[in-house]
Amino acid sequence: MPSPLSRPAALAVLLALALPAARAVAAESVAEPLLQPTKIVTDTPIATPAAAARVLAARRYASFWNNGDPALARAALAPDFIDRTLPAGRAQGVDGPLQASKTMRQAIPDLRCQIEQLIVAGDRATVHLRFRGHFTGRFGDTQGRGQTIDFIATDIYRIGRDRIDENWHIEDNLALLKQLGMLGDSR
Repeated sequence: MPSPLSRPAALAVLLALALPAARAVAAESVAEPLLQPTKIVTDTPIATPAAAARVLAARRYASFWNNGDPALARAALAPDFIDRTLPAGRAQGVDGPLQASKTMRQAIPDLRCQIEQLIVAGDRATVHLRFRGHFTGRFGDTQGRGQTIDFIATDIYRIGRDRIDENWHIEDNLALLKQLGMLGDSR
């Protein structure tokens, strides 16, 4: 029969077990905390490791779109990430979203994103995002005049062990182009 641990030894064991979790929390709060979904729906309890990993990957990727931090994209996306709805001219893989974020932030420096809904089922996550900001930079040949930007996007992720392997996405580009003043009325 094993001997019971002394109080200092028991505390040391508890600290050793808690240290990885504490490091993860500290790493998350170094820059900005990860975005919290307004609404979340899962097919399994969120406390299960698989559901928690999928929620974390989706939150990291949305947080990347919120603040442009490339480390969040790299933490969320698998090294062999595939964009299944790749826009013309965008690089495949992790470099594609990194460049897209940079382009959007040059046009809309105060671009922010929020997760309006996050639905996790099986190995999929569907994320309904809302983007807001002001067009004060340049987008292609168009110079911003401070127009308000407010558009939505919906992404479907296939998430492997703990990272997004594939993404299918659709953005409300009609609203975005109108707000940028590149298509009709810029209201």
